[in-house]
Amino acid sequence: MENLGSKAAQTRARLIKAATEVFASCGLAGATTREIARVAEVNEVTLFRYFPSKEQLLAAVIQQVIALQAEALAHQDEWTQDLHIDLKHYAKLYNQMLEEHEALIRMFIGEAKRHPDAARQILHDACQSLNEQLVRYLRKGQENGTVCLELELKPVVDMFTGMLLSGMLRRTATPSTLSYSSECYIDNCVKLFVRGISTLLVEPIDTNTANLSSIQ
Repeated sequence: MENLGSKAAQTRARLIKAATEVFASCGLAGATTREIARVAEVNEVTLFRYFPSKEQLLAAVIQQVIALQAEALAHQDEWTQDLHIDLKHYAKLYNQMLEEHEALIRMFIGEAKRHPDAARQILHDACQSLNEQLVRYLRKGQENGTVCLELELKPVVDMFTGMLLSGMLRRTATPSTLSYSSECYIDNCVKLFVRGISTLLVEPIDTNTANLSSIQ
């Protein structure tokens, strides 16, 4: 039984990996279950045994993409409650996800207006669930007096993740034009964000590493 379970888990993982590749290269509309099965080296009947529809495969792909962030946010009681430390940790995980799935993310952005309703709902639900966990963390900060009470946290979270997404897209599109590292960008994003939401004094931005004026 254990070997059967292990084999099933491996097949499921192979299907999700194949779906990630096919969605990224062919788009949501162009990706077919036949092609996903071929890349996964299984027959289409096997694919449908694990995922009865392409939408369920897409949901599994997205859940895997955000797994690191979901895991990090699932145990908020273990966080330090220091905004800079916790958000720097989260930003690194978020950036890791962005860089690992750059092609898939660019596909989602490029095809956004052409996504079928089912795909839009899957993307919305996944992002909303993840964002709500980060909102809960910041709300706890408001309750503790470390985050400004007048802030509306949902758009605040969108601003933070948007900065990180924008940085990844810029770095991977024109890496040779930049004079700073991804680590420098993330560090400054976190410092600027914490400076904007915190009620406390935060460490000053190091102008020697920031050098954001070099962005062309």
